[in-house]
This record gives sequence, structure tokens and C-alpha cells, in this order.
Amino acid sequence: MALKLDTRKLQIIDRLIGVPLCASLTLVRRLIGDRFVPEKVEVPGKVLFVKLAEQGSTVLAYPAISRAIQVVGRENVFFLVFEENRFILDAMGIIPHENVITIRHKQPLELAWQALRALMRVRRERLDAAVDLEFFSRGSAVLTFLSGARQRVGFHTFFGDGPYRGDLMTHRLSYNPYLHTSQIFLLMVAALEQPVPRSGKLSIPVPQIEKWVPDFAPAASEQEQVRSLLQRETGNDGEPQIVLLNPNASDLLPLRKWPADRYVSLARRLLDAFPEIYIGLTGAPDEAGPIEAMVQEIGSPRCFSLAGKTTLRQLLVLYTLSELLITNDSGPAHFAAMTQVHTLTLFGPETPALFGARTPRAITIWQGLACSPCVNAYNNRQSSCTNNVCMQKITVDRVFDEASKVYLARSTKHEILR
Repeated sequence: MALKLDTRKLQIIDRLIGVPLCASLTLVRRLIGDRFVPEKVEVPGKVLFVKLAEQGSTVLAYPAISRAIQVVGRENVFFLVFEENRFILDAMGIIPHENVITIRHKQPLELAWQALRALMRVRRERLDAAVDLEFFSRGSAVLTFLSGARQRVGFHTFFGDGPYRGDLMTHRLSYNPYLHTSQIFLLMVAALEQPVPRSGKLSIPVPQIEKWVPDFAPAASEQEQVRSLLQRETGNDGEPQIVLLNPNASDLLPLRKWPADRYVSLARRLLDAFPEIYIGLTGAPDEAGPIEAMVQEIGSPRCFSLAGKTTLRQLLVLYTLSELLITNDSGPAHFAAMTQVHTLTLFGPETPALFGARTPRAITIWQGLACSPCVNAYNNRQSSCTNNVCMQKITVDRVFDEASKVYLARSTKHEILR
């Protein structure tokens, strides 16, 4: 049976193969020399962003992509991404469809072939600059180096302060853990417009961000399709008040999970407090079983499962028809930020100071324990923790109180508008 690649296996490949590859290419770079001098400013003609994984982080890159478009034009901005993550770029609608270059990675041989194929396409574009948006991934550093771009921006470990990824960038930047991720990404584009010394110190003010996320605007036909789905699931032919819970019932990110029984208790309390609402539980197709079990445990005709019943784009459309989304720190929190739905995001092993959505409708709950955040760029987003107390400390009472405030405020606003 062929080996399927999940996040953990990709990290192992990145370490076992990526480290020697980065070391070898660094030696090649030093032998052939690098003609570009980063202290000298050259305005690029074509720019490639490399962000293979994490759909939510792609949304956080919106200000950086917008700045690149201002500098070189929309038609000259490209994006290299894993195929399963391209949908969010299409939903953002900021990069031309044909400029999104994808890599399939279900199996190791497929990953190798697809990476080679993507590089051939990238090199045909004769890019001037490449921006590696991965924090300390070796694979993305290799792809950035082999892209053929004369200017290459990426993070560098100057004193062993992060995972080794060689010396493959012309613009070697120090990672600043005190800036929001969107600001960090924007500074990487700013590096192309500034002299960058070999020390990696970009001595410019942190740029102000006026618009943090794009606006998702579905077609009327898309909304009607999802509205019909909601009417079938709720049995309500009108426009039911929808509150969404995203339990993240898979095993991919166990540290970020809020216990399933908390979602059950929360749903019951919300249904009791607000008899007009319906609660939908969302999830991927492989979460359909666990999600349905939670719905059965909640035991209300006003609670239903949407796991596996929508495409990812329809999920965004669903947010436009809902009042509130309650989720852990995951992609849906960032997808929802592109719509008018309010979000309540539960943080634990990571901090909202770096990864929280920055919109007026985004609310975060974080306990701020001494051991949290334990997942960061320096440890390659891995942790030795096996007991996520940071998430378990978040009580149902606290989430219910916050959710009630948000829902009541929205309901009041709706009444005023009527």
C-alpha cells in the first residue's frame, strides 16, 4: 500500500531530506557566488510567494500580497502552494487563477515529481523575486532557491535560533516573534524595496495595515444553494438564525482541540438560552462520524451536522448566512474573517497576538498560561506537550458568556435595521 503523507510525515521528510539538501545547495551557492547584492535596491518585475501549507496563514498574507500587487501589478504576482490549499487563494480573488502554481503531495513520489514540475513552470516565468512565507521550512527554502529568482527573501537562523535551513536567501531576515504574522509577511515584501544588510536587520518602521483581510463576496446563486441546504437540515423554510460550532474532530492538531464534551455542553446551553437559533456543526468529510455522534449526544432537533456536506467554498458561503462561528485556532477562524460573521476563537498552544484574525468581528479566548504558547516558529510548530491544559482551562461558562454577548448584540443590531 502506498504511503500517504500527512502533516507529521511531511515534517519528517522536511527534516531528513530538507537539511542535507539545504546544506548542499548552500555549498553550491558559495561556490558559484551570488551576483545579487542585497544592500542594493532593484524593483522586481515578477514576484513569487511560496506558502505551501496552512490555509489560515495564507489569509494572513493578504496585506503582503496586496503590497506586491501595488508594486509590480496583479498579473506579475505568482503563488506556489499545495494543491489542497489553493481554494483559499481562489476565494480571496487577489491572484489570477493561472498564476497559482500547485503541488500535489499525497505520496512521496508524487510530491517529488510535482515539486519538479512546479519548479519547471516557475523557472519558465523568469521571476525576479521570490518570497518564502514559511517560517523555517527547508522544503520551501529549497524551492525558493531553485526558482531562479535573483532576489530571494526568507527567514534565516543567525545563531542557531531556529531550525537549520542553510543560507539560500539574498535577503536574510530575522524572525520577530513580537509582530503579528500579517505584519511579518508585509515586512518581507518591504525588504524588496529596502537595502537589507547581511545582518538581517530591516531597520524600518513597522508598516501600518489598513485592510487586514479581503472581502469574500459569493454570488447570489451560491448563497441560494447553501440556504437551501440549511432549510433541508433545519426543516425551517424561512431564514433560521444559525450558530456554527467547528469542533475540529480529526486527529491532525490534537493540541489545539477543545474537548468534545465541552462543545456538547455549550450547544445545549445555547439552544436552551436562545430558542430561535439552530446550531450546525461543521467539519471535513473524515470528521462526519465523530460530528454526527456529537449531534446525537446534544439531542436536539435544532442541532445538525454539516460535516462533509459542503465544499470549502460553500463553507465560506455558509459563514455569510450565519450569526456566529465558535472554533478553535484553525483555518475556519481566518476564512470567517473574510465574511461578516462574528467569530469566537479558542487559542491554546499558539497566541492570538501573532495569529489572531484582526477584524472587529473576531474575538479570541486565551488563558495565557506560563507554558503557552508552546508552538512557535523556532520549534517548527512542534511541541513535547501531550496534555493541552491550555485548552482544557477554557470553561464552557466563559465561552457561553462571550457567545451570548455577541449573539445578543447582533440580534439587537438586526432589530434596529428592521
